[in-house]
Amino acid sequence: MRLPAANAIRQNDTHRLIPSRYSDGGDSVLTRIADDNAHLQDIFDLDHATNDRLLAERDRLPGIGIRELVFGVPYYRIVNAAFCHAHPLGSRFNGPERGAWYAAVDLATAQAEIAFHKGVELAEIGGWRETVTYDDYMADFGGTFHDLRGDDGFSDCLAPDSYVASQTLAEALLDDGSAGVVYPSVRRRKGTCIACFRPAMVANVRKSKTWRFTWDESGGISIGEDAAGA
Repeated sequence: MRLPAANAIRQNDTHRLIPSRYSDGGDSVLTRIADDNAHLQDIFDLDHATNDRLLAERDRLPGIGIRELVFGVPYYRIVNAAFCHAHPLGSRFNGPERGAWYAAVDLATAQAEIAFHKGVELAEIGGWRETVTYDDYMADFGGTFHDLRGDDGFSDCLAPDSYVASQTLAEALLDDGSAGVVYPSVRRRKGTCIACFRPAMVANVRKSKTWRFTWDESGGISIGEDAAGA
């Protein structure tokens, strides 16, 4: 199949919003179901035995090998988790066996992407009233990425309600050794997103502000900085 053009890019200060409960140092949701410390340790042991990131770090995950993961750099667990904990159905440019680091060039686009996908989840469960905080992880990218911007031949990869074409392309790009894809945001007009396929290319990761997303009963959303999470 035809692949998109590969262009050298340098993009600093990209934004990836991750639920605060997954952040380094955050309180585990497992503490809510433990009766005491001994019970909590048993629950952690069970969780660790089935944690895809920990399995990958022991070279026991089929989608990504230990040689591709990163260690000893700030937030390496956050980086590795993006590639090890893929959605069961995959995402736009990855299948269910291997994740990717998705980021937006600007914060407003990252927020629009989160608002859409979380909104779909809330609609599916039929309960709109929800508040979630997200931590903004910034990262820098430099290298050669395949670029979908301005190429109408890949418009099916940007379909708002289907990942079939984009996942097929991503599989071909991975086999070709691609670093990732730069593409127009589907959820915010004129926004730009990056899907990075290689953990080692997610550079200079640092944690920025925390943002609180609040949905009301009608599905309306408000977004504001959460000073307590800073």
